[in-house]
Amino acid sequence: MAKPVCLISGGSSGIGAACVVEFVRHGWNVVASYFGDDDPDAAQSYVDREVGSQAGEVLSVGLDVADEESCRRAAVAAVARWGRLDALVNCAGITKFVPHTDLEGIDAAEFRRLYDVNLIGCFQLTRACAAALRSSGAGAVVNISSIAGLRGSGSSIAYAASKGALNSLTLSLARSLAPSVRVNAIAPGFVDGGLPQRMLSHDQYEEVLGRQAATAPLGRVSQPAEIAALTWFMCACAPGMTGHVAVVDNGLQL
Repeated sequence: MAKPVCLISGGSSGIGAACVVEFVRHGWNVVASYFGDDDPDAAQSYVDREVGSQAGEVLSVGLDVADEESCRRAAVAAVARWGRLDALVNCAGITKFVPHTDLEGIDAAEFRRLYDVNLIGCFQLTRACAAALRSSGAGAVVNISSIAGLRGSGSSIAYAASKGALNSLTLSLARSLAPSVRVNAIAPGFVDGGLPQRMLSHDQYEEVLGRQAATAPLGRVSQPAEIAALTWFMCACAPGMTGHVAVVDNGLQL
């Protein structure tokens, strides 16, 4: 049988790269996107190191999720390469660290920039992939959200708001794409090696990492591979799950 195919935005680092490895490990072919100056070969390098040459293949494509035509080109590339698309993982995301008490520290332009990627980008890429996912017969979408969207916390008010909106978008898409496509989200707490590591200095990151681990009831932070494993499970092994936002926060909400 033909291998299933997954398109993963933000596939060159962090959770996205871990998702590429997880899906390839399970024998899927993967379209892994990169953006701007990201290394276009990063996803393949991760796979070569973690999985080897067996299992699925990786196709790297440039993708700006904030650009509608770029989203449509990525969807076309997946189908052109393998003739099908069975899953989409919306993992591309950005943030800016601004204390929530500093209301003057983030303006409308920054709000829109975060929404363009974290929310509108997810919608545009899902829309671009919808027809192919319906044709799959068992299509699935997983949006990588954040507990910031549930708690109103995180790196900035704009980031928290964008992820809260993403959770609502997940529910709306789950209704509109049913019954042929399932749509779920994962809301991680702090993830080691994720977006904050690329945004903060080494000392800042280590301080935040330690604080997050000390705050969580389980006394730890998550690893990208954990989120990737749940992402694959939602796509491949959960035919009755849709419209669900799964919290993975090491008990932080407790």
